[in-house]
Amino acid sequence: MNIQTTRPKTPAESALIDMFGERLGVLAGTPEVLAARDNALEELKTNGLPSRRIESWHYTDLRTLFKSTAPFVSSSDAKTRPVLVAGSSQFAVINGVAQAAKQVSNVTVTAVRDLLQDGSVAETMQTKGFDDTVGQINAAYVSDGWALTMADDTELEAPLELQNVQLGGQSHVRFPAKFGKNTKATIIERQIGGTAETLSSSVSHVTVDDGADIIWVIVREFDEESTQLSQFNATLGANAKLTLYIVNAGGHLVRQEIHVDVIGEDSDFEMRTLNLLSDKSHTDVTMTVGHLVENTRSVEIVRNVVTGEARGVFQGMIKVAQIAQKTDARMACNTLLLSDGAEFDAKPELEIFADDVACGHGATVTEIHNDHLFYLMARGIPEAAARGLLVKAFIAEIIEELENEPLVEALETILSDWLVAHA
Repeated sequence: MNIQTTRPKTPAESALIDMFGERLGVLAGTPEVLAARDNALEELKTNGLPSRRIESWHYTDLRTLFKSTAPFVSSSDAKTRPVLVAGSSQFAVINGVAQAAKQVSNVTVTAVRDLLQDGSVAETMQTKGFDDTVGQINAAYVSDGWALTMADDTELEAPLELQNVQLGGQSHVRFPAKFGKNTKATIIERQIGGTAETLSSSVSHVTVDDGADIIWVIVREFDEESTQLSQFNATLGANAKLTLYIVNAGGHLVRQEIHVDVIGEDSDFEMRTLNLLSDKSHTDVTMTVGHLVENTRSVEIVRNVVTGEARGVFQGMIKVAQIAQKTDARMACNTLLLSDGAEFDAKPELEIFADDVACGHGATVTEIHNDHLFYLMARGIPEAAARGLLVKAFIAEIIEELENEPLVEALETILSDWLVAHA
């Protein structure tokens, strides 16, 4: 049950809301965009930050966890990072401002600030309901980002990398994308934070048209002072395939939402998520997948490694409409706890209204088996290295599913660096 009550605002809530008046003069938008901003802020004012009483936020009490609101900064020494895969086209946003970039053949790439000024993003700025806190904050404050439109029958030989760099302060960006019919591409979205207090939000609306085959990789490289609220929305057409990879490797407070609607027959959604959680971090991955037509598939696998006093959350909901016969949908969440203070909450759910389906979900929690550790140490491998090998074996297979070898190597480097620091 969702219970809403009038309550005093916390200092962080008040600061987040009060900033709107100060920022309004620099936020771009047509009257339609400004109306969407106002509506989003009013929802935020009315509902406040969600607590455990809101079902979709039950495991992430944002009202309590969100302690302070980072200020907006006008300048910093933030710079773009080298691309993960050599040869990738880079489109960067620094401190909420899209940087100059070269265009890609058969792909129209537009700064979101231009779409705010012509009003074409106003419709997607409408929020999903009272508990859409991520959408409310982003719609109110979004300043820039990159929008992609790929022409039909286009295949990108090299990945396209989107970078959102925010090393301190506050920023809110969007990455809308439309992939035409029979397109094929790999998109790498990197969310990068620094050691200073950071608040950022990122929202993507992705349309995968008939026959398209898209790989979208989200890599979150944050330090311990970073807070990010992120939302990935997608629709799949007929015979389309979307593979979403998410690697969370840092951050003090992270909420990653995934909302996918499968609206075309014979389409396929795949999700692979790696949560590498340490110290006192809190990371929440909340997903809904809607199967709305016949003969569709989805598979979601979440692997978590948790150490220190970190806490992780996975909430996954697969919804199968009455018309969606022959749906094949499966979901699994597997967690490895490396310390007594670590915690992970898993809540996989199925909501099925069709009667001819193959659907299932499962969740496991384990720790490193002493026999396995002893086996490696008895062969001369130091304990720290042995633990690292066992952890890597637990999660490496997810990364290795990717066919792009340079991308696999880049992600394995992120994994290895995290293991050296935390495992």
